[in-house]
Amino acid sequence: MKTKYSLITALAIAAVILVVGVGAAYAQTSAPAAQTAQDNQNPRTLTVSGTGKVYTTPDIAYITIGVHTEGKEAATAVSENNQQANEVMDALKSMGVDAKDIQTTNFSIYPRQEYDTDGKPTGEITYAVDNSVFVTIRDLTMVGDVLDEAVKAGANQISGIQFDVANRTAAQSEARKAAVADARAKAEELAAASGVKLGAVQTISEYTSGGPAPMYDMRAMAASESAVPIEAGQMALTIEVNIVYLIQ
Repeated sequence: MKTKYSLITALAIAAVILVVGVGAAYAQTSAPAAQTAQDNQNPRTLTVSGTGKVYTTPDIAYITIGVHTEGKEAATAVSENNQQANEVMDALKSMGVDAKDIQTTNFSIYPRQEYDTDGKPTGEITYAVDNSVFVTIRDLTMVGDVLDEAVKAGANQISGIQFDVANRTAAQSEARKAAVADARAKAEELAAASGVKLGAVQTISEYTSGGPAPMYDMRAMAASESAVPIEAGQMALTIEVNIVYLIQ
């Protein structure tokens, strides 16, 4: 009887040991899998930004040219404005500006109350008429002469001049490659300093800046008697990228 009891006890202890061993083995094999799953859900990443800048020489100019007239009668002010505006258009075309490069951007008529020296309304109304066109000049050597001829023809509002590059494709491509290389260099430096290794790229975002070159105020040129000296200079086109890398 005692022998039978001892045998049952031994078998029970062996079963417990077996269960514990299997549990430990399962824990050892499942722990890495659980850690891997957790890493996949929350990957470690490194985010960097890079900048690429390319300087280009403008080959196109944009100018807003306008005619402003005033009169006691709206019809008179409009008639005078139309005559001056037509003369300005003819002058632009005679300088080689294509009709498709002259676009009307504003035509307005508005009444203005007149005031005496004491600031009191006189009851008189003056009508102001504005007609503005957006002009594209594709030969930069003609910019000064075009402005001069427009003023002589009757233009009395020239809000500014902007220089740009007609085709930015090549410059943007060069700036984009420089931005990515800059970001990669920063990422490698940060990874080395942190004791980690760069993995695959996860996301890339791009931001472009560098519109037309600064606008110049040309309103004071109305009294000029010679072609306005214009220098296009250079303009910068900048592309920034944000890149997210996996790290190991």
